[in-house]
Amino acid sequence: MKGLARTSSLRADLLPDREPLTPATFQTLRSLLHEHSGIALSPHKLTMVQSRLAKRLRTLHLDTYEAYLEVLEDPESDEWVHFINALTTNLTSFFRESHHFPRLVELLGADGPRPRPIRIWSAGCSTGEEPYTLAMTLLRAFGPTQPFEILATDLDTSVLETAARGVYPMARVEGLDEAWRKFAFLRGTGAHEGLVRLRPEIRGPIRFARLNLLDQDWPLEGAPFHAIFCRNVMIYFDKPTQRRLLLRFQEAMVPRGLLFVGHSESLLDPTLGFETLGQTIYRKRGGKP
Repeated sequence: MKGLARTSSLRADLLPDREPLTPATFQTLRSLLHEHSGIALSPHKLTMVQSRLAKRLRTLHLDTYEAYLEVLEDPESDEWVHFINALTTNLTSFFRESHHFPRLVELLGADGPRPRPIRIWSAGCSTGEEPYTLAMTLLRAFGPTQPFEILATDLDTSVLETAARGVYPMARVEGLDEAWRKFAFLRGTGAHEGLVRLRPEIRGPIRFARLNLLDQDWPLEGAPFHAIFCRNVMIYFDKPTQRRLLLRFQEAMVPRGLLFVGHSESLLDPTLGFETLGQTIYRKRGGKP
């Protein structure tokens, strides 16, 4: 009897994984995600959404995705954070699209004396590899006498928690040159064997904060910025949303500020106020050359 009870309990726990997500409910979930986050989820992602939200159904002891929709009907529900966290993509790595970082150093030093401090916004920082790479790059290039500040934001609270800790499995840094590993990371010992942590001088200038790029107001501590990194984020937004974001980025930048986007995110509209510098790097028009 105990074995039978255990088997029944297991089947009940797995039920949400097997409960089909209907196309109609999937479309409603897609619309809600777009409305609240700006993410334009592909219409072919039904299976992915079903899989990721099944975990939330288990946690909330719900049997159907329609019941889950009822939870989201309350705009003040705590579930909204979990819903968005479950459906956002957070692929990243240290020195991703590595050509951007030496170009940042070159461009910051090209127009005479460097600003003090250099202020950079990493918009869509995921688990923190991008802002930490920025801090590593600036500290190594300009030395400890050059102050800099990095604001790192993301919509997903779970990845921000990881980013703020600054602790990663050793496997995440094995692809880096040994010089970078010694420069930026402390190796864990004992109970922390197999982990690395960013050195305090790398972590110190970075402030992590939750921010929804669709919000009416952006609490941007440190604005205006000399550079904004928003890479591989806008590909999840539709064209009107991308355009609005780019115009708002302009407002958050100093004259001739720099914008770095992902390799598939070219800015072809000349009315947006940016000039291309090549390699998906753009400069805000205006100001002194």
